[in-house]
Amino acid sequence: MFHFNRCQRLKKITQKCFSSIHVKMDKHAQRFLSRTFALAELRKSWYSTHSLVGDKNIILMGPPGAGKTTVGRIIGQKLGCCVIDVDDDILEKTWNMSVSEKLQDVGNEQFLEEEGKAVLNFSASGSVISLTGSNPMHDASMWHLKKNGVIVYLDVPLLDLIHRLKLMKIDRIVGRDSGTSMKDLLKFRRQYYKKWYDARVFCESGASPEEVADKVLNAIKRYQDVDSETFISTRHVWPKDCEQKVSAKFFSEAVIEGLASDGGLFVPAKEFPKLSCGEWKSLVGATYIERAQILLERCIHPADIPAARLGEMIETAYGENFACSKIAPVRHLSGNQFILELFHGPTGSFKDLSLQLMPHIFAHCIPPSCNYMILVATSGDTGSAVLNGFSRLNKNDKQRIAVVTFFPENGVSDFQKAQIIGSQRENGWAVGVESDFDFCQTAIKRIFNDSDFTGFLTVEYGTILSSANSINWGRLLPQVVYHASAYLDLVSQGFISFGSPVDVCIPTGNFGNILAAVYAKMMGIPIRKFICASNQNRVLTDFIKTGHYDLRERKLAQTFSPSIDILKSSNLERHLHLMANKDGQLMTELFNQLESQHHFQIEKVLVEKLQQDFVADWCSEGECLAAINSTYNTSGYILDPHTAVAKVVADRVQDKTCPVIVSSTAHYSKFAPAIMQALKIKEINETSSSQLYLLGSYNALPPLHEALLERTKQQEKMEYQVCAADVNVLKSHVEKLIQNQFI
Repeated sequence: MFHFNRCQRLKKITQKCFSSIHVKMDKHAQRFLSRTFALAELRKSWYSTHSLVGDKNIILMGPPGAGKTTVGRIIGQKLGCCVIDVDDDILEKTWNMSVSEKLQDVGNEQFLEEEGKAVLNFSASGSVISLTGSNPMHDASMWHLKKNGVIVYLDVPLLDLIHRLKLMKIDRIVGRDSGTSMKDLLKFRRQYYKKWYDARVFCESGASPEEVADKVLNAIKRYQDVDSETFISTRHVWPKDCEQKVSAKFFSEAVIEGLASDGGLFVPAKEFPKLSCGEWKSLVGATYIERAQILLERCIHPADIPAARLGEMIETAYGENFACSKIAPVRHLSGNQFILELFHGPTGSFKDLSLQLMPHIFAHCIPPSCNYMILVATSGDTGSAVLNGFSRLNKNDKQRIAVVTFFPENGVSDFQKAQIIGSQRENGWAVGVESDFDFCQTAIKRIFNDSDFTGFLTVEYGTILSSANSINWGRLLPQVVYHASAYLDLVSQGFISFGSPVDVCIPTGNFGNILAAVYAKMMGIPIRKFICASNQNRVLTDFIKTGHYDLRERKLAQTFSPSIDILKSSNLERHLHLMANKDGQLMTELFNQLESQHHFQIEKVLVEKLQQDFVADWCSEGECLAAINSTYNTSGYILDPHTAVAKVVADRVQDKTCPVIVSSTAHYSKFAPAIMQALKIKEINETSSSQLYLLGSYNALPPLHEALLERTKQQEKMEYQVCAADVNVLKSHVEKLIQNQFI
């Protein structure tokens, strides 16, 4: 749910949108507007009942041994308020016997009912309440408590809990039968804690009660301060008058709008949240899903997405849709090189790591009364990933969110093209464009910035445009997780100890993947160097070496690695904005110059700053194929062409004084002809499915991607549209698709 202040902003945005359109609103538009305002009033009601002021309670929840009682007393002393321990002050006084005696008397199931009834008959205000470890297993009593308080989950490492319970000589808790280990029971309990909390305190191993109490108070402050985490455009110019209000957006607004109205990209107004060394160490043994929830909770305010709802989204995204249970495993290749496998998702590329989650985030953020058309440009992998991700939304969400993906008709591999077209569903379409990716991406930005067109779509069809490319913050943010997770896996596998530096080498075109690694470093992952690997379209490599971004006399080349066949790198603007201390005026000047003169040069001080963290080089087509061949012959591992580009560059520029994690951004199955050429297999003109079966007979690593293999078996060829490289033609396609979907 949105906070009331955000609803008011939504209301103003909608009013402004309609007032700027010089046409008479029809009845449909009027109904759309009134529904939006009604929604704002509903959210006002939500705010009045959930605001943590005055008589609200701080409710501490966690497993047995989490320290709820001790922490609660410390917080009570700090705040000068009443402290209530459910065990001592409610249950034992109600029952006139100890909790352990009651459990022994009535058994597990009856105990939960009796405990729940006692809590339902209790009320308090302005207090610190320490729950029992089993309270969250009774729904009615938890709803009763939640109405008048904020629930803070004390998330303590499992080994710490078991050690504390042994010291406390507690060997029986609710739900534990003979034969059930304490460890298994505590793991089982987590599902109940995740259901109820408003804020989580991630307790690092060995943290004192005083430290945990301070963390609780900080979590409460963050929960209350909904205006503290906002986003600005990279082209935002800071007011000279410090009292003048900054035009900032909330996370939900940044996700909905996709691109800032001034043509810039949304970035956090403040620094990225940073985890302590102890918190990172506590995540070493965690699963990918657990790591994702901890990290994304720090980056998304609960007023935008409540923690429990965010957890549901993450489990839906990564729970069953990936072929590998580790989601993004790290594999030792040879020497100091490790492969981060980002291709185990349903469409076989790293885009799945964000586009299985981003649609759920987007659907949560948008008002229920609005229809949205998502416009996406793809250089190969994004198209099928975005169509697949949005097709997995529930029925109601699919009726109000549709997707159209524009791809270069002759600029992707045959398999990628077939995959994009074959991924079309009832709420998603593919359109081939007779140009390259740069045109597709630029055209979408121009459509977004055409207020007459977007306003017309809103009034005429009640539909708003947005994006799911990495220009959208909701798409980029989930990518931070896998870079952090890769480092933690190296620690878990014993290759390094936490704090040891690593380099990352990433095949780079639009700069989103490598920028996500930069953000992981800002959160506390000790990445030493970011190695930017280019193919023949080496504009980024040249820029990192010289500070000159020059598109003049440069023509896009089609390569074996089409997903990085990009000359206009959108996310570079975000990084330059960060390096230039959020100088929006400079970003406006640089990227306006790029648009008009096709080049720009940054100052020497910024070049030196860039080169402190980044190194770059490029790989020829021959080197790419040779790397695929040599890697297979030496290790039995098949690289896709993009990963081969990264390996060539890593071999050339990395100094081997620390491990290097090479991002494998796609499965080789998507590029079978190039792989067969690299491995000198002659049967290149076979069908896609026979090519994959032939590659599978080599028993190489990684094994064939089953979902991609199934795709090649599809007999029915789906229809799709092709259009000329004209922005007005693309607009016409968008309007027709909106008519078909929403009218």
